[in-house]
Amino acid sequence: MRLLSVRLIISLVVGITAISLLFSYYSVRSEEHDLRRDLERRAQLLGESLSGNVEHSLEKGSPRELQRIVERFGHREHLAGIAVYDVLGNRLAVTPGLATLLSDRPPIVAKAIIDNLEDSEFTRIGTASLHIQVLPLHDENHVIGALAIVHDTGYIAAQTRMVWRETFLRALAQMVIIAFLTLLIVRWSLSGPIARAAQWIRALRTQRGGSRHAIPELDAFQPLARELATIAESLNHARSAAETEARLRQAGESIWTPQRLGVHVRSKLGKSSLFVVSNREPYLHTRQGRNVEVVIPASGLVTALEPVLLACNGTWIAHGSADADRETVDTHDRLRVPPDDPRYTLRRTWLTAKQEEGYYYGFANEGLWPLCHIAHTRPVFRATDWHYYQEVNRKFADATLEEMAGTEQPVVLVQDYHFALLSRMIKESRPDARVAIFWHIPWPNPEAFAICPWQHELLDGLLGADLVGFHVQSHCNNFLQTVDRGLESQIDWEHFTAKRNEHVTMVRPFPISVDFAESKPSMEKASSSEEERTRLLRELGVAAIFLGIGVDRVDYTKGILERFLAIEHLLEKYPAFQKQFVFVQIGAPSRTHLKPYHDLLVEVGAEAERINRRFQVSNWKPIVFLSRQHSHREIDRYYRAADLCVVTSLHDGMNLVAKEFLAARDDEDGVLVLSRFTGAARELRDSLLVNPYDIDQTAEAIRLALEMDPEEKKLRMQRMRKVVREQNIYRWAADLIGQLCDSRVSPPRKNPEKLEVDVPAV
Repeated sequence: MRLLSVRLIISLVVGITAISLLFSYYSVRSEEHDLRRDLERRAQLLGESLSGNVEHSLEKGSPRELQRIVERFGHREHLAGIAVYDVLGNRLAVTPGLATLLSDRPPIVAKAIIDNLEDSEFTRIGTASLHIQVLPLHDENHVIGALAIVHDTGYIAAQTRMVWRETFLRALAQMVIIAFLTLLIVRWSLSGPIARAAQWIRALRTQRGGSRHAIPELDAFQPLARELATIAESLNHARSAAETEARLRQAGESIWTPQRLGVHVRSKLGKSSLFVVSNREPYLHTRQGRNVEVVIPASGLVTALEPVLLACNGTWIAHGSADADRETVDTHDRLRVPPDDPRYTLRRTWLTAKQEEGYYYGFANEGLWPLCHIAHTRPVFRATDWHYYQEVNRKFADATLEEMAGTEQPVVLVQDYHFALLSRMIKESRPDARVAIFWHIPWPNPEAFAICPWQHELLDGLLGADLVGFHVQSHCNNFLQTVDRGLESQIDWEHFTAKRNEHVTMVRPFPISVDFAESKPSMEKASSSEEERTRLLRELGVAAIFLGIGVDRVDYTKGILERFLAIEHLLEKYPAFQKQFVFVQIGAPSRTHLKPYHDLLVEVGAEAERINRRFQVSNWKPIVFLSRQHSHREIDRYYRAADLCVVTSLHDGMNLVAKEFLAARDDEDGVLVLSRFTGAARELRDSLLVNPYDIDQTAEAIRLALEMDPEEKKLRMQRMRKVVREQNIYRWAADLIGQLCDSRVSPPRKNPEKLEVDVPAV
């Protein structure tokens, strides 16, 4: 640090000295220029004031009068003298002190007489520095002589020397002050932060601290602080992973972790590459004023698949939907991510407003979504939406094929109901590719799916995949039954495969889950659920003893209205819970420009207000409806504080809220009230299973949860947490990719029965 200080001071002194000299040179030249211009102006004014008198005396031919004039005006400041010449250049009169200097006629005098023009020059005669101003003298229209006014310019040189001296002294003082201030700055702004950073890193290395929350303030070193935070987080994750692996080996357990998933995927892929296709992208770029910020959307899919892509340097193809996404990609629409440690490629595909409206909001969410969720909402199918659905699937297929070019036996993982046609499109161009599609929503019975006018095309597209995955076995059964009734194919119920045009498609259940953190070394010790509950209720402005929580998108499949009716019935049937129990519903608005979703959001808010008006007293109300997007960190506080979590989906593929609640409860407290119409109900048998349409049953389950014996709560929570811990999100990804990579590729031949649908031009 001492050497750094010396170098810094020397560099500053040299730099400032050079800059000071440059500015001083400019100042001296400017001062000299101003003095010379002022002298010229004064000489000109004096000459003009004398020329009349001199011309009059010269016309009279009076040498005595001329001499008196030049002697009378020859004693002004800095004036060396005045001389008068006739037309031949002979000197007629001169100031006594000037006679010795101007022994000969200066050339400028002759030039002024010949040219009949006023002239001036700075010159040096002997050791004297002079300025000579010459004015031609006239009698009517003829030149009769010249008037020379001579100034001594020595004072200008003296003035410039004084400027140089003052500049030197000022620069010397500046250097002393700067050296002193530099030492202070180095000590306060450099030495201090660097010492704190070194201490923090030492503590991190020796495991005495150093979480990203405890990183020291490094003032001007914020970029370094951010990098240190990233390194610290990576180190903590690596340390945590190593400790977890060691603990699992010691216990003889086989829990899936991101590190284990990475090793597994690399071994399965070999020299192949993985390509993930989804509508949602793992990173969005949004414009905040003049800055572009990176946003990580809340998505279990990102949690599951990013470790896979990080491990194998894969490619994720997704819809670029944020307002600054186009600004951050290269000429091939690619971007390396994550931003802090780029290890895989994000390929963005662009959609027009009409394409997004027809493919996503139209066919996918007004058609397939209600069709697959038996929640008594009529699906809407439009030929124009189907046109855009086909068009967008083809666009994503072309982008995927472009990314796969040059890759031998690529592995493709397609996500969800947005891309039912994609597998067939990819297989037709790349029969060597292994393709899987995971259907994240339920699959209805054959009679329900037959409502779709294009069921044959959708089924044929899905059977282009080598593997079709669902959350639960019943969805697999429904899918194969639908294929059996809808397409010419061979169904093998023993092995759960469908064979069409010599291509075999496996159908398997893969229950998706959440990340179950074994330990959180970077977090401070969490407060108790009672303390957190007290803080949350205070923030909400509600006084209560018991807290219930619901977390959903505001969607008609989630049973939010039925949940509110059950709470109302609970308070009617058991008045003792009035003023004691409050239910917080976190409802993220979703697809609100679609009329069913917009109307539902209004209806949910109105229903909460109606129930609150009926029961609200003082600082208590039964329902707090939070209608906005919440981060994982915000939701986690409610999970940890709640006495119970209520999930009343009318139909759901899995519902990860139930598993997120269990993963958050490391205090092994709390009760889960769960709809039997969710995929999670197959695994979480220790939850209180309810039929959400049965309002009385749901109300009774909430009462039972609030009155349950603490020991029973703990046992139920322990068993369910064990399920989520062992069947976590990384196991889901490992099973899905493992079975896909182990599958035998059977190239499909061209489908002679493929239906061609005439779609009206849009």
